[in-house]
Amino acid sequence: MVLKELLGDRIQGPPNTFVFLNVRGQPITRFGVHTLVERSVQKATKTFPSLSSKRVSPHTIRHTTAVHLLRAGVDINTIRAWLGHVSLETTNRYAEVDLEMKAKALETCAVEGANQSPLWRKDQDLMAFLASL
Repeated sequence: MVLKELLGDRIQGPPNTFVFLNVRGQPITRFGVHTLVERSVQKATKTFPSLSSKRVSPHTIRHTTAVHLLRAGVDINTIRAWLGHVSLETTNRYAEVDLEMKAKALETCAVEGANQSPLWRKDQDLMAFLASL
């Protein structure tokens, strides 16, 4: 429905008609998308002031979406296809980053001053679960 509205009369045109156009009626460029994101963040900062200290770009949105899909249980190969990655290794970086974040969160729970590894590292079931992600 929304795409039909964006296309307007152009919906009757050739199948390779561009959907997203700039103010001059030309296909929007990656720089145009970046500008749109910047403007949107500026507007959103009025409601969510914490955005002013964050770097938000089309790449940030792409990365965040991939991590959320991964956390939601979407198959890594599906995420690879959605992102347009040729190699699954490129997409696996998202999984590795997510595992690092989980490990850091667990380490913050470790008892300070203990000379041994944290108890959670000795939990074989937990380590197997983390390794399976």
